[in-house]
Amino acid sequence: MKRLALLPILALAVAASGCGGDDNEAAKTTTAADTGCEKSQLTLVSPGELTVGTDNPAFPPWFEGGAPEGSSWEINDPATGEGFESAVAYAVAEKLGFTDDEVTWVVVPFNNSFKPGPKNFDFDINQISVTDERDQAVDFSDSYYDVNQALVVLNGTPIADATSLADLKQYELGAQIGTTSLGYINDSIQPDKDPRVYDTSNDVIAAINAKQIDGLVVDLPTAFFLVGAEEVKNGKVVGQFPSTGGQEHFGMLFQEGNSLRDCVNEALAALKADGTLEQIQTEWLSNKTSAPVLE
Repeated sequence: MKRLALLPILALAVAASGCGGDDNEAAKTTTAADTGCEKSQLTLVSPGELTVGTDNPAFPPWFEGGAPEGSSWEINDPATGEGFESAVAYAVAEKLGFTDDEVTWVVVPFNNSFKPGPKNFDFDINQISVTDERDQAVDFSDSYYDVNQALVVLNGTPIADATSLADLKQYELGAQIGTTSLGYINDSIQPDKDPRVYDTSNDVIAAINAKQIDGLVVDLPTAFFLVGAEEVKNGKVVGQFPSTGGQEHFGMLFQEGNSLRDCVNEALAALKADGTLEQIQTEWLSNKTSAPVLE
C-alpha cells in the first residue's frame, strides 16, 4: 500500500513565564490521554479496529489502485490506500494509533450515510458536503477538502460554449438525488427546466451518454475523472461554479454525538500542521482542480 510517512500526533506545549522574579512554570503539555484520544480510550464499532464507510463503486480520484479479483468492491478497493480519500482515511487512522491492518472498510450508500440513527461505521468518508440539514441528523468533522461544483457536458453541443450561469438557463441538467450538486442546480443555476434527478451517480452518467440531459453537475475533481476516464464519452468540463453561502467542504461523517469526532479533528489538525494533508491533495488532486469559473 502506498503511504506518506507521517509524524505522530504532536503534544501541544505551552510555556508560561512569571510576571516577575525567577520562577517559571513548567511547560504544560496536552496529551492524547488527556483528551480521551488514546487508541484504548476510543469508543469504536469494533474494539481495537477502525471501521470506515464509503460507497461502492469507489470512484477515482477519491479511490485508486483497482480491486483484486473476486473483490466485492467495484472499480477500486479502498483498502489499497490509494486515491485522495483513502489516503486521508489511513493518515487519520495512523494519527489515532491504528495500523493499516486495523482499518476495515464497509459499504455505505451515499444517501443512507446521513440518515439519522445508529451507524455500522466509526466514520464515513465519501465526498459528503457539510450542510445544515445533514448536520441535524449526524455529526461532521472539520473540513478535509474544500470543493466547488462543476459542469460536465458533451463536446460539440451548444451548452459546451457556456461561459456563465445565465448561459445555462435554457438547458436540462441532471444530478444524483440528495447531493449538493442537485441543490446547486435548484438554488443557484435555477434553469428554466426542472433538473432530472437520478438515484446513483452511474445513472446520471448513463443519462448524459444517452443524451437524455444536456449536462450533469458534480464536484470538480469527479468532473475531471468522468471526462479523463471517458466515463462520459466525448465529455468536457465546461467550468466550475463559485461557492454560495460559504465555502462548500467535505467532512467525515459520524453518528450524532460520537465522541470520536473530536479525536479525528485533532488528527486532521495535526495533518494540516505538518503538511501531510497538503501532500496528499497535491499527489491525488493537483491536476484535477483547475477550470474556469462560471458566474
